[in-house]
Amino acid sequence: MRSTCFQAKCLACGFTGLAMCASAQLDFWSSGSTSSDTFGGDPDSYGFIRIPSDTDDWTTHFRIGALVGMNISANFSERGNLNISGNNSAPGNFADGYVLPDQSGDTKYTSYWGYNNNANQYNPVGGSDGLGSLTMLSSTSFSAKSSSKDDGGPFPGFDMAYGDNLWYWKHARVGWELGFGMLPMTIKDNSSMSVAVNQSSYTFNTEGIVVPQTPQGGYQGGPSGQGPIISLSPSETPTSQPTAGIVTGTRQLDLMLYTVRFGPSFYWDLTDDFGMSLGAGPAIGIVSGNYQYNETITAGGVSVGNSGEFGKTGLTFGGYVNGTVLYHVISDADLYLSAQYMPMGDATFSSGGRQAQLNLGGQVYVSIGVNWAF
Repeated sequence: MRSTCFQAKCLACGFTGLAMCASAQLDFWSSGSTSSDTFGGDPDSYGFIRIPSDTDDWTTHFRIGALVGMNISANFSERGNLNISGNNSAPGNFADGYVLPDQSGDTKYTSYWGYNNNANQYNPVGGSDGLGSLTMLSSTSFSAKSSSKDDGGPFPGFDMAYGDNLWYWKHARVGWELGFGMLPMTIKDNSSMSVAVNQSSYTFNTEGIVVPQTPQGGYQGGPSGQGPIISLSPSETPTSQPTAGIVTGTRQLDLMLYTVRFGPSFYWDLTDDFGMSLGAGPAIGIVSGNYQYNETITAGGVSVGNSGEFGKTGLTFGGYVNGTVLYHVISDADLYLSAQYMPMGDATFSSGGRQAQLNLGGQVYVSIGVNWAF
């Protein structure tokens, strides 16, 4: 009789030890938790139970996944007087030709000249000597007042987060999460605009020569000093006047947006297979990139190219709120799908009358990937 009681007591102690061991290995990021009194406390209580720092339970998590950014746009504007890059008439390069010193060393005449076969360029009785002249146009700048908006995306990127749980409440956990996102973006504007082009007119004496013309139109002389010559310097003071024109081409932002977020998180198990979490808090964005433009300005029957770029790196601030659904694949790994709303302040790129404003006030992110508990 005593032996039977002793064996019963031993079995009871053994089962108690197993239960305590199983309780100590409770997975707090997986579903199916039934031991609500793991850390002591009433399982029917609605009070929060703080998780001990030395617990063996899986209270932390790390997730990584692909990100898609949406509802991000940019406003492009050009206002004031904008210079046309690479079109300086001082060295003798013009919108519709050139007049440059040749290798002979002559300071008054040159064979190194050419024109683009504009019907208005050659006047057989023009010039200061009445023996013919060539007119060259230089488009140095244009005045604009134009704006446009271009929607970008969706933009693919990268997202990851790390978090920990601090309190336990029935099947729910309350903790914190630190997240990081990286989103490369290119937003392009292809709109054309009407402008007033500031053009200067330069007149060169042709000294009575027969101005040559190739079958392809126009003429392009070389620097050898051999061939028909014209005056190297303008015969008249250059005249300037605004001319109606049009600007075509592209303006674009090539950017990288880095986001860092931190705030409280709330997680609970919906079923044995699915869990859900919510989070909210402040966010910081780092915007780094370039504004690039590649345009063609057409006025007075001639076209000139205009290109350049400028860059910026700056901070922007805002907040976030997100929701995540997790599917428990195994005890320590989940597949997740997350949606996040992260409004932030706008980022502005500006230089020389050009401006692009990156609108981040309504950005939405969707990410999918893998979550690990440990």
